[in-house]
Amino acid sequence: MIDRTGVAEWLAAYIEAWRSYDREAIGALFSEDARYRYHPFDEWIRGREAIVESWFDEPDEPGTYDAAYEPVAVESDLAVATGSSTYTRADGSVSAVYDNCFVMRFDRDGRCSEFTEWFIERPAE
Repeated sequence: MIDRTGVAEWLAAYIEAWRSYDREAIGALFSEDARYRYHPFDEWIRGREAIVESWFDEPDEPGTYDAAYEPVAVESDLAVATGSSTYTRADGSVSAVYDNCFVMRFDRDGRCSEFTEWFIERPAE
């Protein structure tokens, strides 16, 4: 069972793994048999190794993004988090902001065993 603090720590580690694209840091987030979807309608990516590799299919350019996510609901092994991902241009101006919702399940060790991302790009102001 995971609690709100554990989910917040996991989300912070998720952001750091995304910033670094360090394979070990990414892998440490997920259980060996985890399932992962970038969109709710995608087929599951199955297994830690496949999830790690999927992060490299279309990697973001280093230094061009940041994120902040926080848990909004945690019950038993299920957690929901919301937040935003902000992408910037070389000059530092914002190119896009996405609002995110993550639906996650965790194993007894605090690793994510199921992850589905929902996101939408904010309209330009």
